[in-house]
Amino acid sequence: MAWALKLPLTDEVIESGLVQDFDASLSGIGQELGAGAYSMSDVLSVPIFKQEESNLPPDTDNKILPFQYVLCAATSPAVKLHDETLTYLNQGQSYEIRMLDNRKIGELPEITGKMVKSIIRVVFHDRRLQYTEHQQLEGWRWNRPGDRILDLDIPMSVGITDPRANPTQLNTVEFLWDPSKRTSVFIQVHCISTEFTMRKHGGEKGVPFRVQIDTFKENEGGEYTEHLHSASCQIKVFKPKGADRKQKTDREKMEKRAPQEKEKYQPSYETTILTECSPWPEITYVNNSPSPGFNSTHNSFPVAEGNGSPNHQPEPVVPVLDNLLPTATPQEAQQWLLRNRFSPFCRLFTNFSGTDLLKLTREDVIQICGPADGIRLFNALKGRVVRPRLTIYVCQESQHGREQQQKHENGDAANNTFFIYHAIYLEELTATELTEKLAQLFNISPRQINQIFKQGPTGIHVLVSDEMIQNFQDEVCFVLDTMKDDTSDGYHIILK
Repeated sequence: MAWALKLPLTDEVIESGLVQDFDASLSGIGQELGAGAYSMSDVLSVPIFKQEESNLPPDTDNKILPFQYVLCAATSPAVKLHDETLTYLNQGQSYEIRMLDNRKIGELPEITGKMVKSIIRVVFHDRRLQYTEHQQLEGWRWNRPGDRILDLDIPMSVGITDPRANPTQLNTVEFLWDPSKRTSVFIQVHCISTEFTMRKHGGEKGVPFRVQIDTFKENEGGEYTEHLHSASCQIKVFKPKGADRKQKTDREKMEKRAPQEKEKYQPSYETTILTECSPWPEITYVNNSPSPGFNSTHNSFPVAEGNGSPNHQPEPVVPVLDNLLPTATPQEAQQWLLRNRFSPFCRLFTNFSGTDLLKLTREDVIQICGPADGIRLFNALKGRVVRPRLTIYVCQESQHGREQQQKHENGDAANNTFFIYHAIYLEELTATELTEKLAQLFNISPRQINQIFKQGPTGIHVLVSDEMIQNFQDEVCFVLDTMKDDTSDGYHIILK
């Protein structure tokens, strides 16, 4: 019985101890959650929250870049932490971009006292629209004839020389500048984000663009092709005053949020700093196209030399994409990926040589890059040629007329007559595409070709439309005649 009487006492002692321990544990909760003791950054440092950050590019905050580009426009306050900044611009308004030289003493001495070349582009941010960029820009050109997507405001710009705007590249401008001198360039974006949305029922969100700047130095041949630095930022373009209203709306929405919610968003900065990125994937950065001011005073255009006729069918001409060789080093393989628009996968294939890439099967590439990019990369590795949808052959009227005159003069020698034709390959089957291809053939600007006609029955002139081109027979032959437009400096082309 003695031990039975001590049991309640023991239970009371144990129970009392548990209560004291529990009270002590509760007493610390308020202190642990007190002001200044709780940090969200400590929670985010847990490995499970850092899985997404491991896929981001390495932090370049401590890396001194040779140049820095600052867009003088405020960033949106409605962007979450760790997301890329977003800047709103007004259509047609001039915005300053400051070109800053961040080189250390002795860094890149080869450009000291020399000019460098920068190319500014407005491109799509969404991958889906990047794949159809050419078609999107051609559609915009058709709806806005004579307009450009990107322009330089030359009178307001400071420190730039030799500014150029290629008439066939509506979204690109370029100029030379001296890094040792103060340089500011003013740009104007004339397209708005909602012009490229899928549905147009009103109220839809506009697509984001990117402003990208690529800078190059001179090579031994005097051409600006050696890449130095690239940076870009994300923008959205609104109708005039629309960017100001959008910025105000975002600011008011953020003011209504709770303090805990505000901590999840970035503050609005007065300027936008372009962040380092890969150079724009392009085969060459040298502008060999005629300047916008180029005018011709002749009634016939000199056609480039070449061999081709209906009796001799050449192989289809496709854009020159250099084939990857098995002997290519990993560095050369990286350059090949950049030139052929595979920059997102450069990191995946960092140590791959030409042989390593060429050994990949179709299934391997699709598994690594996904279905769309995988098929594109596999076809590029194998150097597959895509046949054009339509091939036509053209001969200039002046050449054809001379040959006909020689035929009558030579009599029986007519069988030896040889007409020089040039092949034109069409993919989109549109009048705009035909105009561009004929302009390339004549080595002129497409703006100088006002209309294209086809000679019909009884010699009538029928305006060439997209539908007419879609009904052309493959490998049809035409004789081209040019007619001066009395109302402008352009020309009409007649297909006979």
